[in-house]
Amino acid sequence: MSLRKKFTGTGVAIVTPFNQDSTIDQTSFEKVINHIINGKCEYIVVLGTTGESPTIHGEEKQEVFSFCNKVNAGRVPLVAGIGGNDTHEVLEGFKNFDLKGFDAILSVSPYYNKPNQEGIYQHYKKLGEAAPLPIIMYNVPSRTGQNVTADTQLRIAKECKNIFATKEASGNFDQIMQIIKNKPDEFMVISGDDGITLPMIACGAVGVISVVSNAYPKEFSDMVRLCLAGKFTEAQKLHYKYTDIIASMFAEGSPSGVKAYLSEMGLCGNYFRQPVWKVSEKHHEKIKGLMKK
Repeated sequence: MSLRKKFTGTGVAIVTPFNQDSTIDQTSFEKVINHIINGKCEYIVVLGTTGESPTIHGEEKQEVFSFCNKVNAGRVPLVAGIGGNDTHEVLEGFKNFDLKGFDAILSVSPYYNKPNQEGIYQHYKKLGEAAPLPIIMYNVPSRTGQNVTADTQLRIAKECKNIFATKEASGNFDQIMQIIKNKPDEFMVISGDDGITLPMIACGAVGVISVVSNAYPKEFSDMVRLCLAGKFTEAQKLHYKYTDIIASMFAEGSPSGVKAYLSEMGLCGNYFRQPVWKVSEKHHEKIKGLMKK
C-alpha cells in the first residue's frame, strides 16, 4: 500500500493510559486501541504529545511501541512519535528503537530552544537522511514556540525525499494554503487540529491526526471521509456536532480533556504523569453535560 493510501483519512494521536500509581495501564491501552480500530480510523500515532511522550523514556518508550504493535496486529498502519529539541538524541532514537510493525515516524519541530528557519531545515535534513522509516514533520507553534514557515516546509518537502508529509497545526490558513498550493504533488498536508479539519480538507489537506477520535472515532472519521469525497454539506452536520466537544477537550489542556471523556466512557482511568493534571471538577461536569447531548 502506498504512503498516500495509508495516511489519507483519520489518524489518531492515541493517549497513553496510566494506572493511579502512574504505571502504564496495558488493559485500558488495549481497550482504547480496539475502540479506535473498531471505529474505522485509518491509522494510529503512538507517543505523540497526546500520548504524554515527554514523560515516557528509554526502555519504557520501546515497551509502548512494541505493545501497540502487538495489539494492533497489522490491522491499521502505525506511526511512531520520535522527536525532540536535540537533533543528536532524535537520531539516536532512530538507531536504537525497534520499530517493527510501524510504517512511519512523526517528528515534531524542535521546541524551546527556538532555532531559526535554517536550523529547523538542517534538523529535518539530518532526520530525513538517517530515519529508518518515512517521516511526517509536525509544525505546532503553540507548543514549540517556533513556527515552521511555509517557505521552510516547502524547502523540506522538495529537498528531503524521506519526509513525505506535514502535520500542520499552525492554524494559519495563509500559511496552510501556500504550502498546499506550492508543494510537490506527492507531498501530503495533514491537519493537526480537529476543529479546522473540514476547511483544511476543502483547501486540499488529505485528512487529520486527531485527538477527538480517541473518544469518537466512528463519526469523526466518517466526517473526514465525507470531506474527502467532496460531500461537505453532509460533513458539516458532523463537524458542528463536535465543535463544542473539541473545544472542551483543549480548554484545560490536552490530553487532560480527552482523558476526561475516555474515563466517562469506561475506556481508561483519568490519570496522568506530572506535570499534566486532570481538568477541574467544574470543567469535568461541563464535559458530562456535552456527552449527554
